[in-house]
Amino acid sequence: MSTTFSEILTGFIRESDHSLSVNVPENWMQGRTTYGGLSAAICVQAALDLYPDLPPLRSAQINFIGPVGGSVKIQTKVLRRGRSVAYISAEMTGEKGLATHAVFCFGEARESRLNQDFTRKPNVPSVEESEDFFKRAPGPKFAENFDCLLSKGGMPVSGSKDSEHFIWVRHKDDKAYTLAGLIGLADMPPPAVLPMFEEFAPVSSMTWMMNFLTDDYASEEGWWLMRSAAEHARDGYSSQDMQVWNKAGDLVITGRQNVAVFY
Repeated sequence: MSTTFSEILTGFIRESDHSLSVNVPENWMQGRTTYGGLSAAICVQAALDLYPDLPPLRSAQINFIGPVGGSVKIQTKVLRRGRSVAYISAEMTGEKGLATHAVFCFGEARESRLNQDFTRKPNVPSVEESEDFFKRAPGPKFAENFDCLLSKGGMPVSGSKDSEHFIWVRHKDDKAYTLAGLIGLADMPPPAVLPMFEEFAPVSSMTWMMNFLTDDYASEEGWWLMRSAAEHARDGYSSQDMQVWNKAGDLVITGRQNVAVFY
């Protein structure tokens, strides 16, 4: 029986004042490791659970270091806490050692004369106008936990010339409307170069950086629009730019990833 996202994130066992443990089930695996979005979500949820008075999350830096699955432990540390900003690290380890290292920057809101968005809202097909992203072939195991619709770009492994795609994504778990839930969703789109493949080959996120522009983690009917755009692919690596909008068209996350490409 499948374990939902919210069941995992509420299933922590407290090991100490700074560490937790949890089990990652098979339906959240990506090949031989845990789906990267879940790994990042586990790390941020551990920080939130262990330090409940943190201000809103402003930025996250995630390093996917090694494969992990099953029983995992999350060790956290306060790197610095000032009057308005707190830096918290989280390391997720399994039986093979360190798997994910994360640093989160939380910051209180401050008064500012600047209050403006400089990024244009995307003009792409709506949820109702989009098609099943995995209609050509089933996605990885973890993808069964999401609804995914291709709004613009190429289908996976279709030999497309597109190096950019827009995908509507939502959790099938209606209890996942949280910060950790949004982070768990934001890694769902595969690398932007994957539609360019003519046959399947492995890809793996190595690093992931996100900036959070709001602390409102809800979107109408749970749908979020996600853009991934490859900037280059060379020597077995690809750099990509990423954004996440809510259904109303408000930009919520900006990010970047470095991806290992075995094609």
